[in-house]
Amino acid sequence: MTRRDLTLLFLLGLAVQLLVTQFQSLPGYMDADYYFGGGLQLVRGHGFSQPYLWNYLDDPTSLPHPSHAYWLPLASIIAAAGMWITAQHTFAAARIGFILLAALIPPLTATLAFRLSPNRQSALLSALLAGLPTFYTPYLSVTDNYGVYMVLGASYFLLLSKLRLPSSTQSRAKIFLAFGFISGLMNLARSDGLLWLGISFLVAIFYSGEKRSLQNVTLALALTLFGFLLVMAPWYARNQSAFGSIMAPGTSRALWLTEYRETFSWPAEVLTAQHLLNSGWPAIISARWDALWRNFNAVLIAQCGIILFPFILVGGWRLRTNPAVQYAALVWMILLFIMSFIFPFAGPRGAYFHASAALTPLAWALAPIGLQVAVQAGQKQAWLSERAYKLFGAAMILFALTATVFVCANRFAPTWEREDGPYLAIEKILSAENIPADQVIMVRNAPGLNIVTGRSAIVIPYGGIAEVLATAKAFSARYLILEDRPSLTELAPLYDSPESNPAFRYIGESDGARIYEILP
Repeated sequence: MTRRDLTLLFLLGLAVQLLVTQFQSLPGYMDADYYFGGGLQLVRGHGFSQPYLWNYLDDPTSLPHPSHAYWLPLASIIAAAGMWITAQHTFAAARIGFILLAALIPPLTATLAFRLSPNRQSALLSALLAGLPTFYTPYLSVTDNYGVYMVLGASYFLLLSKLRLPSSTQSRAKIFLAFGFISGLMNLARSDGLLWLGISFLVAIFYSGEKRSLQNVTLALALTLFGFLLVMAPWYARNQSAFGSIMAPGTSRALWLTEYRETFSWPAEVLTAQHLLNSGWPAIISARWDALWRNFNAVLIAQCGIILFPFILVGGWRLRTNPAVQYAALVWMILLFIMSFIFPFAGPRGAYFHASAALTPLAWALAPIGLQVAVQAGQKQAWLSERAYKLFGAAMILFALTATVFVCANRFAPTWEREDGPYLAIEKILSAENIPADQVIMVRNAPGLNIVTGRSAIVIPYGGIAEVLATAKAFSARYLILEDRPSLTELAPLYDSPESNPAFRYIGESDGARIYEILP
């Protein structure tokens, strides 16, 4: 691959992402809202604190509250960097770093593909697949971790491929340091990034040197850990100061959920191992098998775009002795297990799709290799002509383009900002009612409300009226916004009959969102 090739591929990735940005004026969903909100807090000088709560898993007691107790801060840091460089506290400025990272994915994928199998045609096909990433397309340039994880994953596998090349002890030491550093960045982005440190330790043990002596292994492990701590030590120190432990307490309680909505339970102390066991083994097992099925569907449809799946398998089998392929298979199996059996509710709702993004550049690199193997087998049997590879490759790109356009058209319709755009109209109603700006609002998407209106907000708790009133009292929330009628369940009667409960005063409605004052 030439420098000209890689530059053109970067420009292709950049052009696709700039086109996508024309349909996105807001982050568009709660994860991206949260990271953008965290970036705003940083550039405004408030540090790692937040005037909103999207869950209660780390036992918050008031607002503002230490931020990133469940989701980690790298995406917020990247968002803050864009706003700091431009001196603009806008979503357009916050996403600059994410757009550039997304543009790097095609050239990185091409480089990885060429490293696995030095065929320029296959490498370019891999890059074009990366430039038309179907289900990932709407999310790469917003304030989220998809593009971050793809760039870090591609970089990780490029390092793995270097271990097969002759290297001096000094250069090998740099590689192990880099493994630790990339693992640290992945962990600073997502909690499942800690898995990559474990994989890096395995790599350090098995590739520590020509002779796997205790000294070589110890040095390789120490360098890996040092690289990891260069990134994570400051964050661990912050957690120790904010929470009294190096690990934020938000994630562990997610182990004991019996349904996804319990993520929003208050108080979260009800989420214990006994709580999970009380749901009964049939429910426990059923939830996990259902998660496995849904996650595998995500592999087949979202990651592999359906038609790429068999070619990825064939390409992986052809390169089964390559350490990048071996460790990717190990990561994939571990992730599938964790997101199906350990976190069966978060996994199918996006956690697996997020976490496995790191593997996707390698999948795109393997698909053309698998296609080449299949075509060569057909040519040996005289079933296919010499032009077959180009024809099938063109069909792959055409399918990827069609699927990408279809996904974007559906995701952006009727408008991308549907998720948090209505909060502008809601703010007009709140202002007309002379509701002070310092009043806490209870709402479905607390970060989204905050970035649009600037108001402090907490999420509607799991449960019914009693839970809403108890949580409102604990956090001095005076107003409630009910949206999305089908998901309200226990609160549906209040939505359907807004003046039926004496504990609430109905204020008004905007675009299906109903606003209430919580009476003392």
